[in-house]
Amino acid sequence: MPWRNGALLLLGLGATSLSLVPRLTASELKPRTASAFEHYVELTEARMKAELAAPTQFLYLDTMSEEERNLEIDRIRSGQIFVRQLATRDGGKRVEIPDGLAHHWVAIGFIPHVKLERVLELAEDFDQHAEYFKPDLVKSQLLNRDGGHFHVYFRFRRHAIVTVEYSTQFDIDFTQLDSMHVYSVARAVRIAEVRNPGEKDEHELPVGNDRGFLWRLNLYTRYEQADDGVYVQIEFLALSRSVPAIFAWLVNPYVKSVPRDYLTNYLHKLDEVVVHAAKPEAPEPKP
Repeated sequence: MPWRNGALLLLGLGATSLSLVPRLTASELKPRTASAFEHYVELTEARMKAELAAPTQFLYLDTMSEEERNLEIDRIRSGQIFVRQLATRDGGKRVEIPDGLAHHWVAIGFIPHVKLERVLELAEDFDQHAEYFKPDLVKSQLLNRDGGHFHVYFRFRRHAIVTVEYSTQFDIDFTQLDSMHVYSVARAVRIAEVRNPGEKDEHELPVGNDRGFLWRLNLYTRYEQADDGVYVQIEFLALSRSVPAIFAWLVNPYVKSVPRDYLTNYLHKLDEVVVHAAKPEAPEPKP
């Protein structure tokens, strides 16, 4: 889902950073790159499984010291967005991804004066997400549903120095731990870069053989009901092509700043959508 599963959260990251590299040509996703990223995902999801088994570790904030946690909660409740870059390690060692880059971030926001049920109701209204989150989301469509499993089509557009569009499909699963805690996992099962969108010669590039801005994307969203609102945490993993070391000095500032800015704006938008939807309709005038 756009706001629920954060499917558009990272779309500007690769486009911004990689577009700075001169003469960027097509790049093929190699099996060793995909395999290394999958290993990174497995390690990350193992950590998540342990957290979800312990209710006191549901949010990233719960891993902090009490003093730091209280400070961040005060900031989040004042309307700020908590954003942090993450890195999963394998036995303390960095996970190397040949010819690829893993982008791993977490963001947390707070929506006041709303119930978890209402947030989830809007989250599952996939056919309306393109209206809620335009212009970044061009089209959204629920393809099918089976209980808590959703198969959804999203078409994203992101402009950051260059404009990039993606035609994607996601498998999304929702799990309710109890009346106060819900989490979802969204995995892109198809990501195709769209060239010349809106033109007569618009077409999709072969999956895994494009400019390499976004090859993989997994989103993990957690919702926690508080006394006076709902915490929303989005953690995501994305895979893009690697950047030549000679350009690292130029690219790294964008890699760090673009997701932070985008995530902040995104969760603020989520708050606006939920608050607006929660407002009662004005009564019709009496004749």
